[in-house]
Amino acid sequence: MADPSSYRPKPGQIPDSPGVYKFRDQHGRVIYVGKAKSLRQRLSSYFQDLANLHQRTRTMVTTAASVEWTVVTTEVEALQLEYSWIKEFDPRFNVKYRDDKSYPSLAVTMNEEFPRVQVMRGPKRKGVRYFGPYAHAWAIRETVDLLLRVFPVRTCSAGVFKRSAQIGRPCLLGYIGKCSAPCVGRVSAEEHRELAEEFCDFMAGRTGTYLRRLEQQMRDAAAAMEYEKAARLRDDIEALKRAMEKNAVVLADATDADLIAVAEDELEAAVQIFHVRDGRVRGQRGWVTDRVEEVGTAELVEHALQQLYGEERGEGVPKEVLVPALPDPCEPVQQWLTERRGSQVSLRIPQRGDKKDLMATVQRNAQQALVLHKTRRASDLTTRSRALEEIAEALDLDSAPLRIECFDISHLQGDDVVASMVVFEDGLARKSEYRRFQIKSFAGQDDVRSMHEVVSRRFRRYLLEKQKTGEWVDGEGDGDGEGVGVGPGSGGEVAGGPIDPDTGRPRRFAYPPQLVVVDGGQPQVAAAQRALQELGVEDVAVCGLAKRLEEVWLPGEDDPVILPRTSEGLYLLQRVRDEAHRFAIAYQRNKRSKSMRAGALDSVPGLGESRRQALLKHFGSLKRLRAATVEQICEVPGVGRRTAESVLAALAGAAPAGPAVNTATGEIIEEEGTTGPVTVPTERGNSS
Repeated sequence: MADPSSYRPKPGQIPDSPGVYKFRDQHGRVIYVGKAKSLRQRLSSYFQDLANLHQRTRTMVTTAASVEWTVVTTEVEALQLEYSWIKEFDPRFNVKYRDDKSYPSLAVTMNEEFPRVQVMRGPKRKGVRYFGPYAHAWAIRETVDLLLRVFPVRTCSAGVFKRSAQIGRPCLLGYIGKCSAPCVGRVSAEEHRELAEEFCDFMAGRTGTYLRRLEQQMRDAAAAMEYEKAARLRDDIEALKRAMEKNAVVLADATDADLIAVAEDELEAAVQIFHVRDGRVRGQRGWVTDRVEEVGTAELVEHALQQLYGEERGEGVPKEVLVPALPDPCEPVQQWLTERRGSQVSLRIPQRGDKKDLMATVQRNAQQALVLHKTRRASDLTTRSRALEEIAEALDLDSAPLRIECFDISHLQGDDVVASMVVFEDGLARKSEYRRFQIKSFAGQDDVRSMHEVVSRRFRRYLLEKQKTGEWVDGEGDGDGEGVGVGPGSGGEVAGGPIDPDTGRPRRFAYPPQLVVVDGGQPQVAAAQRALQELGVEDVAVCGLAKRLEEVWLPGEDDPVILPRTSEGLYLLQRVRDEAHRFAIAYQRNKRSKSMRAGALDSVPGLGESRRQALLKHFGSLKRLRAATVEQICEVPGVGRRTAESVLAALAGAAPAGPAVNTATGEIIEEEGTTGPVTVPTERGNSS
């Protein structure tokens, strides 16, 4: 690990002008490329106290061994040079978007004597017209199959074309009318090129001319009583309309725009792009990246723009680029796009109307792409194995932690404090073994005491199960399992573990984990370790994952363990922690909703749900019921005098119900002459 002060430039060496800089490691490899409006200010920020740097930046500057820079005249030149260097050197600490697939495009090879329509992937070639990219190749083939009825352009390979020309007989498409068969001279090269140009015009959105022309030809054929020709033209028109329906109009003003959306979390980000031409979605693509450098949404958008338009010229850059956040500063990026297009490009955030609605759709696609990527990554056996091995190596465990349990605390401003326990076995969630806890040993908010209580209760149950099976005979655990909840839908039964011979059911808490993860830093880790030591449990490792910098804390250590941002082990620990947080929040919300539904009538002995509903239906509200007499309450069918007296006593002992609130406006509507806003408490989990 290098000391940044060892290669820090001397004062006055760094120019105060725009430029691009490179950090190199001890082997001379470029590990980071950046640009700056002022090189002096930007580079100076890297050579401050390491404690003040973000963890990702700290890792980069301690990995580097030298820094160099190149001065440019404008920020636009800096943007272009940064893109070129990132493409050339592939630095490990830069955001690099990677396609999760190779997106196909519909290509027309206008650079050939007889242009060919085909599906094409990879870099764009000079003289070829491209449409797309499309999400699936079959979508291109369906569109082409419909259009060949009207524009019978060649689709065969060079070998098939040459062979047909040699034997003087066209291929099958030539016989069924889906190719004009230039290979055997049915049309000349000029006529075939004209067909290809009309095909390109139609794909570019200029559809009205061809539809009107075909409709006129159909009417002329019908008037001349050439009904077979008219029927064929009618079918051609329907084919064109079906091809147009595949790209429905999303923006009514025939807009040419690209919409870019970003979905992100602490470790990764997904980008989705919709290509809209003439108001129709003509293509879609997406990227995923590891967040290896300290960047926000605006920086992710800027990197996406560089990758998307770095190789484009002319019409490849649309008139409008709609983004969720603008790069800072925005002007150089917009000027760079304008130069690449050759005319003005608008870079902005959609604020209202159809464009904002379409951006929301792109955002949903980005979110789904991120979830799908994480699901694929989590389900891969090789990846899970590598993650467990990395955790074992980083935490100095004897073996890979095949069973991991994670604990999290959740509360609502200190009230209704609950906890969750989630279980991952072999890197996969075991939801049947999730557990929920209510904190009962004290009142108020204390995450450290709560963590100690929860871990103690979980492992007391484990020791009790060992005692029942004869594996443990010291009697150190008191078997206090009160307050331990059960997983959703499990009914108290847990899959796995030794079988209870009396019930034939698996025992609960029978298996210990190899690793306990707590959501938090040093205090929570110390509390969990102390709970295990008090119970005499020595073969379970403990660590904590703090959200602020995604750092891993170990008991008794002053410094955290820093896993690489691209580490599969860190990714697995984060998934475990986030699942525990989600499960705790869900339990806390469910508990709160039940308490909000509970009323003063719930405490009346012998008053069931049916009679409670009957009372409320009869009087209309608790306010009127509270004002009623015993005799009036007895008029309700099924309610006797003793029950009526109990109801009035319960309502008299309870605090008067608050006035009703209009949830749409926040106004109090039950009491006349009194209105006011409603303050809703905020919900929090343990985010440490």
